[in-house]
Amino acid sequence: MLRPLYDRTMALASHPKAMWWLAFVAFIESSVFPIPPDVMMIPMILARPSRAWAVALVALVASVLGGLLGYAIGALAFEGIGQPILQAMGKADAMAEFNTRFNDFGFWAVLIAGITPFPYKVITIMSGWTGMPIATFVATSILARALRFFIVAALLWKFGAPVRDFIEKRLGLVFTAFVLLLIGGFVAVKYL
Repeated sequence: MLRPLYDRTMALASHPKAMWWLAFVAFIESSVFPIPPDVMMIPMILARPSRAWAVALVALVASVLGGLLGYAIGALAFEGIGQPILQAMGKADAMAEFNTRFNDFGFWAVLIAGITPFPYKVITIMSGWTGMPIATFVATSILARALRFFIVAALLWKFGAPVRDFIEKRLGLVFTAFVLLLIGGFVAVKYL
């Protein structure tokens, strides 16, 4: 089911207005679209390595702006639909406790979803739903998406086509391992 959408997204990478299409894909991927912008970034950077940083910057800005849309979806849909239902069921207190717990780890949730294969859109919507402070959400989104997109751009700029297979198949695993090591380091510092 996703293959035709993937192929269409790849085709947009060679379009004369590919940067605009990249911005559009990065924007909607942060809230509703299932295909990540990396799919367009890879062929765009391979075709013109000198534009690697511009491609990563467009993806970063559009993704964070799209994340704000996801945040708004979570905030507005919950207020209008979810909260009244939970109140009617007597579960408003349980939701408040969940929101507090999610927001206690909000920085990590956004960071992990922003750089790993975990769907970033889920966290953008959850962040709005739980009322995460917008400054925390935006700052962490910028950090996470910059890491992801600029590392992809740097690898492609430096190594070119040979790294394409690695990025498409294994970069998510590498990012996940990096996040686990980072969290492990913080835990070790705290408890050792």
